[in-house]
Amino acid sequence: MSDSNIAPSTATSVQQTTRAKLPSVKHPLDPLTPDEIVAVSLAVRRHTAAKTQIKAIRFITSYLLPPPKRAVLAFLGIPLNPGEQPEPATKIVRKAEVDFFDVVTGDAYNAVVALTDGQWDVEALEKLPEGVQPQISVEELLLCEKIVREDKEVQKLAADVGVLPEQLHADGWAIGHDARFPKQKRIQQALLFARFSQHDNLYAHPMDFIPVVDSIAMKVIHIDFPPRYLPQASSESLFAKHGVDAELSMPTTVPPPLEENQLVAAKRERIPPPRESWDFLPDLMAQKSGETFKVRDDIKPLHVVQPEGVSFKISGNELEWQKWKMHIAFHHREGIALSTITYNDDGNVRPIFYRLSLSEMVVPYGAPEHPHPRKHAFDVGEYGMGTMANELSLGCDCLGQIHYLPGAYVAHDGTAVVIKNVICIHEEDAGLLWKHTDFRVGGRAHAVRSRRLVVSMICTLANYEYIWNYYFYQDGNIELEIRLTGIVQVYAKADDEPSKFGTTLAPGINAHYHQHLFSIRVDPMVDGLHNTVVETDVVPLTDAPTGSTANYAGNAFHTEDRLIAVQKDGAREISHEKDRRWSIINPKKRHPYSGKFVGYSIAGLNGAHARLLTQHDGPVGVRAPFATKALWVVKDVETPLGGRMWPSGKYVPQTRETPKDSLPVWCQGEDKLTEEDLLLYITTGVTHIPRPEDWPVMPVEHVRLLFRPTSFFKSNPSMDVPGANDKQSVAAFAQDSCCANDA
Repeated sequence: MSDSNIAPSTATSVQQTTRAKLPSVKHPLDPLTPDEIVAVSLAVRRHTAAKTQIKAIRFITSYLLPPPKRAVLAFLGIPLNPGEQPEPATKIVRKAEVDFFDVVTGDAYNAVVALTDGQWDVEALEKLPEGVQPQISVEELLLCEKIVREDKEVQKLAADVGVLPEQLHADGWAIGHDARFPKQKRIQQALLFARFSQHDNLYAHPMDFIPVVDSIAMKVIHIDFPPRYLPQASSESLFAKHGVDAELSMPTTVPPPLEENQLVAAKRERIPPPRESWDFLPDLMAQKSGETFKVRDDIKPLHVVQPEGVSFKISGNELEWQKWKMHIAFHHREGIALSTITYNDDGNVRPIFYRLSLSEMVVPYGAPEHPHPRKHAFDVGEYGMGTMANELSLGCDCLGQIHYLPGAYVAHDGTAVVIKNVICIHEEDAGLLWKHTDFRVGGRAHAVRSRRLVVSMICTLANYEYIWNYYFYQDGNIELEIRLTGIVQVYAKADDEPSKFGTTLAPGINAHYHQHLFSIRVDPMVDGLHNTVVETDVVPLTDAPTGSTANYAGNAFHTEDRLIAVQKDGAREISHEKDRRWSIINPKKRHPYSGKFVGYSIAGLNGAHARLLTQHDGPVGVRAPFATKALWVVKDVETPLGGRMWPSGKYVPQTRETPKDSLPVWCQGEDKLTEEDLLLYITTGVTHIPRPEDWPVMPVEHVRLLFRPTSFFKSNPSMDVPGANDKQSVAAFAQDSCCANDA
């Protein structure tokens, strides 16, 4: 790219915006291109070679450092308040942020690299404090398996239960929380499985021990053996074999000292991996069962056809669909990042969200015996949802006429890893949008079908798949749907072992109870940047009892509103009893009829919220404080490195306490939250009690979060959507008859 700066807009209104023309980057929020990633890596190498003692670099992350919010809004011609002119445009310098390791010393660094006069140069370089660990890379996860397979002790332990080194497979996981190991070591735990043929479902063959790997030293430094739960009647003789008194059938959950024999400390015998195959590929299932398995043959083709093409337009990363406009970006950590979302309300372009994304998630498992509590994956902060994204396939992952966006992230050597079809954009039918039948005049009806725009991504994190669907509707609704599928995390189980904290899915296979808790970051700009959050409870009129003059029939109920006014009150709880909900409003603008302030409400959170079930003072509650509340409201504070982005801290791997740059710290003090530039962090998710029906691959489970206009539009904004009149719809059978509605 030859131009170092993004020229600002000279627009005087949001309807008439002129953009600078750039060779490869059209928008200040466009992610780094593959060429830019390589150029940024070169700049870091050049700087460290000339000005530091660093001899060898392992790149971990390289990504756009977003410019200031107000500068972007000025570039786009979006005013800060309703009815105002946009702020004067300012020069925007394109910057990148990089995390990397000195592989000789194991020290981690953060660099800011700026594009000036056509060249990337390091603007700032900081050595991270001891023990602070950047995200775990894809290559490190793959390296974990290689290290484990080559370890002599691991090979012997595998051979003892009939598994060859080449049959071993390791899912590398962050160590989670284990104070037995030094903070400064870069550590993974390897969850082991065996595979007995090329495409065998390896999760059907869990191993019974867990190696711990140093990623920098590239060696196994420890091996853990989880203890067994034993029936009380048979526990004494087995414990006696190891010279241990049998007091309880439930083993201690305290981690044994590193110097102890871990197998003896676990009070257990070895458990060979189950040998039965539980395949999910059709050819393997047919091969195993012979004629007893066949793919269903009673399903007729169902096609999504748009003979006149799609209704959306896209220019680079900026998309327009009917009245919606937004910027769509790939982010190595968040996956999909949607920005500058606006709606054209009869010629008046109205801003709604500045940014909408997944900011963090945690998956805590409920088995208390060591080392299973270490399994609480932060799939965003520890690994990066974007770096785990799939390359999508036409006619499989997305149906219809599809547009794809690519994504790129940095490899260890500084080159760019490109995922060609990482974000899928398409339209789909969403059922009826609205309908009414006038029964008084011959039953004349008018039906309008809903169409929605879909922006989606699918990510594979070892055993699990997450499907991220952002839906935009013609009535102004925005929905985030998360679908969970893949293979549940399992562990080896002896035949006589109880399963108090999990479900026995098949012989020798135990799936632990667990949760998936997501933190959705909402950066609102509802009709402008100065917003307020209102908490609303729906309550009965208790001060006027049945039989009173004010509530004779006892049927009255009403709403009670309260402002979330100061930052110390920004952590909020769900109330099912009061049907609590929240709205983001703009106090500078009222609806002409309801008299209420224009806003967007958070709908459906009562049903989508899952309460964190681990103790809040335990490692999960301390490391994932976002999961302890349903909603957090804080003031946005921008800094040179981006400000308040990550609810569990910027650097998540191996944290042992609540980071200083995390939600509980932001949510303190008397800072005003009314008519301010706000951030909302919404906690949603599911508690998964595995079923046999979830094995060997889990049918999708849904989590839905809806943002709904409330007193935002004058009336139903979808009244101008054409009526349903699909000429391709026909009777299913010859004896059927259909009556068309008025269009």
